Amino acid sequence: MAGGSLAPAGMAKERAQQYQGKVTLYVVIACIVAAVGGSIFGYDIGISGGVTSMDDFLLKFFPSIYYKQSHAQQSNYCKYNNQGLSAFTSSLYLAGLVSSLVASPVTRKYGRRLSIIFGGISFLVGAALNAAAMNLAMLILGRIMLGVGIGFGNQAVPLYLSEMAPAHLRGGLNMMFQLATTLGIFTANIINFGTQKITPWGWRLSLGLAAGPALLMTVGGILLPETPNSLIERGLQDKGRKVLERIRGTHNVDAEFEDMIDASEFANSIEHPFRNILERRNRPQLMMAIFMPTFQILTGINSILFYAPVLFQSMGFGGNASLYSSVLTGAVLFVSTFISISLVDRLGRRVLLISGGIQMIVCQVAVAIILGLKFNNDQVLSKGFSILVVAVICLFVLAFGWSWGPLGWTVPSEIFPLEVRSAGQSITVAVNLFFTFVIAQSFLSLLCAFKFGFFLFFACWITVMTIFVYFLLPETKGIPIEEMIFVWRKHWFWKRFMPTEVDEENDGQTK
Repeated sequence: MAGGSLAPAGMAKERAQQYQGKVTLYVVIACIVAAVGGSIFGYDIGISGGVTSMDDFLLKFFPSIYYKQSHAQQSNYCKYNNQGLSAFTSSLYLAGLVSSLVASPVTRKYGRRLSIIFGGISFLVGAALNAAAMNLAMLILGRIMLGVGIGFGNQAVPLYLSEMAPAHLRGGLNMMFQLATTLGIFTANIINFGTQKITPWGWRLSLGLAAGPALLMTVGGILLPETPNSLIERGLQDKGRKVLERIRGTHNVDAEFEDMIDASEFANSIEHPFRNILERRNRPQLMMAIFMPTFQILTGINSILFYAPVLFQSMGFGGNASLYSSVLTGAVLFVSTFISISLVDRLGRRVLLISGGIQMIVCQVAVAIILGLKFNNDQVLSKGFSILVVAVICLFVLAFGWSWGPLGWTVPSEIFPLEVRSAGQSITVAVNLFFTFVIAQSFLSLLCAFKFGFFLFFACWITVMTIFVYFLLPETKGIPIEEMIFVWRKHWFWKRFMPTEVDEENDGQTK
């Protein structure tokens, strides 16, 4: 372990009961502006699926797919199976994975705001390249720049929200990121529904309008204050206290400020956060940073959100009907996030994750049964069963929207001690983007190979992750970030990895 003379923040004394302050308009506005970064992520998820189902886009970049889905007799499940088309979607997430690791030291050394601003600028460049793309190389380059923006934004924004929010409302305010993501998805679906009728450049408008939320993110990052945690960590204690007093609406912030001072002093003694995050004392948080984003993607939600129009067209829906159905699922996802925001700080994280998991299992199995019985390679679903499939998928999206959608980001962002928080968030983002890349690149091929069985594959994973939450995820509702260590100490399984207070004091004295 790197040298240091202090135990981690919150080790010596629990001061949460002494925290003062209220939810101020200042912190709410700051969180809303920061969460706009989530709309960028959501907009891209929603826009790519709609664009890849547009004839003009396919004719320009993927004419072989256009021919297959328009003229050739092809299995319903395999009409869009093309690795180049998958690369258009997935290249963004591979770039995001790499950039999220680069973003970690930037976020730690130079603050959350700088990463937010850089992410917004990169996304602006990517949107411009995609809108003006003349060939596949230019298109992919634009996607890579978008990925860099998402890597920095997803690294910095959840951290920003968790550090700005008061502990008792951290879950709800942190979910502004997910709310903005779902709003971005819904907006993208609406735009795709309109631009599909603009020939031959409607797809350019869809891709170019990504510059809108990117501009808001960039300007917002310039206007936002830095978090007090980051300011204190970088030695700007007086400025950090002033920001803390402003966002809490009171001068009586001694207890919270002392916790931040303790955390920053220990954090600054850590020379290698990525090495320290592997230590035994950080094992529980590291496991959550790996498994929570992994499970979030293995719900299968991205398969539906990326390829909703393609998926519905594969099931026999017409072009307009498929885009309309994807608009509906986007709207359901957006609305469901409000359920989570209203309940997460009352019922807690575990209840929402477990209940959402059970509902998603039922929905995935139901879709697999319907497709297995009523939809073969060359059949078209009847109107009644088509409506049933859309209804079940909407129920699936609803469950994801109140559970694993927002909480897959919220839980990892709030559990790490300051000294490894940026590294932990970087791992969370990298894991999320890695599995997003894998699913985006393989979905069309796996759908072709497994057919309806692909939905059962996701149902099995949702079962595993629901069991994981039940046994291994402690409740983090209302716990100050700097005192999260006590949650792991009291957990029946994770407490075996946590040092005692005496061990920590001795460890600090010997450094």
